[in-house]
Amino acid sequence: MIYGELIDFVTGETLVDTDDERYRQQINRFLVEKKGFKKSDLEMRRKIETLFAGQFVVSRIDTVIMIDERRLVLVRYGPGSLVSRERPALAAARVLDPDQIIPLSIVTNGEDAEILDTLSGKVIGQGLNAFPDRQQVLELSAADPIPGPDEDWREKELRILNAFDLEICCVGGPCALPNAPEG
Repeated sequence: MIYGELIDFVTGETLVDTDDERYRQQINRFLVEKKGFKKSDLEMRRKIETLFAGQFVVSRIDTVIMIDERRLVLVRYGPGSLVSRERPALAAARVLDPDQIIPLSIVTNGEDAEILDTLSGKVIGQGLNAFPDRQQVLELSAADPIPGPDEDWREKELRILNAFDLEICCVGGPCALPNAPEG
């Protein structure tokens, strides 16, 4: 459902107003107002593009928390079940920054959340209140960065993103993406 336009809480950009975007805005407002992050700590709407087996996919990363120029938390929103969102969020956190793995991945549907240790893939917290606050993330930044995956591991994670984030249209084929080589 499209309601018109809204102003992004973090960037001030004009966005399409949908139910999903309202949840994304609510999550980012929660991070700033309840968890103590600065708007400048939040990197918005990152993308990872993949092309495997003729399937071009753009994976959306809703929010990345970055402190002292180091990406520390990746947040992906998606409606519905959280467990089905875990694997692509982990893959994104492992490949978004080629030099390091983002230590925490969070999947949320706006009503609930799972906090995952990106390296192990284990759920280490549940619920919106389990989101780390700025002080906890600052403590993460004191630890040594986790090196990014080698070329073979990186390709496997990119393939996972491609498979999980492929959108299939009602006619059974991939959806045409604007400006995509396959679209």
